[in-house]
Amino acid sequence: MDQRTRLAITAVSGRMGRALIQALVARSDLQLTAAIGRSGAEYLGQDAGQLAGVQTLGVPVTAELAAVLDQVDVVIEFGPVEAALAHVAACLQHKTPMVIGTTGFAPEQQETLRAAGQQIPLLLAPNMSVGINVLLAFLPAITQALGEGYDAEIVEAHHRHKVDAPSGTALALGRAVAQGRGVALEEVACMNRNAIGGPRQDGSIGFATLRAADVVGEHTVWLAGAGERLELTHRAASRLNFAEGALRAARWLSQQLPGFYDMQDVLGLKRGPVLSFSLSE
Repeated sequence: MDQRTRLAITAVSGRMGRALIQALVARSDLQLTAAIGRSGAEYLGQDAGQLAGVQTLGVPVTAELAAVLDQVDVVIEFGPVEAALAHVAACLQHKTPMVIGTTGFAPEQQETLRAAGQQIPLLLAPNMSVGINVLLAFLPAITQALGEGYDAEIVEAHHRHKVDAPSGTALALGRAVAQGRGVALEEVACMNRNAIGGPRQDGSIGFATLRAADVVGEHTVWLAGAGERLELTHRAASRLNFAEGALRAARWLSQQLPGFYDMQDVLGLKRGPVLSFSLSE
């Protein structure tokens, strides 16, 4: 009996769609059974493996997710916001679990996703990287330990085609810093220091955004105190690390009950990190 998790990947012509298929072909526990592209695109009907630059997989690209969901255990979504929401609606009708890496959802759209998680297993993560999610898990404890005397700034860089800014990952890092300080990010976030005259406001969390060329993704959290600065940086060298994380999430989600999940759940990090060690040991 085939125990492989059957996947549908959306936005297969995009950077992440191709990376997901490239990573998937090396996995024996996963199987691509549906590939979804943009309606009217010239590549519809093409083999998804060939579109991604790997071997032929026998899975033609189609534009209708709902038509293939009876062949799918989990959907992985990295498409635009509106397309992602339409695919959520289709998955709700078919009770199909969904991994979503799309960023840029408005607050009311995020509430729609949370509501969907009451009916199907739904995982939303602005960044599927294992390294970033370990950083997110430890950052509140680090921030709390440093105390109020450290200024927090978050600098992120992505490729020139990225639409949303700051990135979803940068905002997640900001929320982690705010959590460690016991405040809401919305109350202390500074998105544009160029528009503010005067000195830095105590307790604010600043964001700086860079967009250039083909940068995959870089995030640095500055925690600067008197006479010292702690920098926590994650650099992605390729999209394959995000793809591997998304595939790991899909396999995990296929075995879960309905709920609203994130990568912290997949990695077992919700139990909380322990920052206790001795230099003398």
